[in-house]
Amino acid sequence: GTDPVLTPLGPMDLDTLGSYLLTHMLGHLYDIAVALGRPHPIDRQRVELTMPFLRTAMPRVVDPRSAAGHHACYRLRVRGGDGFAVTFTDGAAVVSDRPPRRPDCTIMTEPVAFFLIALGRYTATTALARGKVLAWGRKPWLAPAFPGLFAAP
Repeated sequence: GTDPVLTPLGPMDLDTLGSYLLTHMLGHLYDIAVALGRPHPIDRQRVELTMPFLRTAMPRVVDPRSAAGHHACYRLRVRGGDGFAVTFTDGAAVVSDRPPRRPDCTIMTEPVAFFLIALGRYTATTALARGKVLAWGRKPWLAPAFPGLFAAP
């Protein structure tokens, strides 16, 4: 393997760096498309390519104030892609392929909605209301607040 590349969001391998650059570019393309009243270029395949970065970034962009003292295990599933887990222990997040314990809340999201929520372009409440997000488990009420546990850099 190659040495990690240092980025504003910490060290990343080259695949994650490429995913980071694509995520950044798609965010700007979305904003430009919305401003021009044109269709945006974000689709399931492109979102799948951003997942390595989004997974890597999550623990690094936890909002210390909103996540303070938070303890919960989330299973995230993006329709058509692989799922992963985000586990909070006293406000610190760890991302893993599988939940380390029974998830408190499973969140299933349509891919474009997941991406736009992750980039702060779409609210979880809007996505829930439009049926783009489903949540279940022992504590499904944790789902709407999940994006607020993170602060986009």
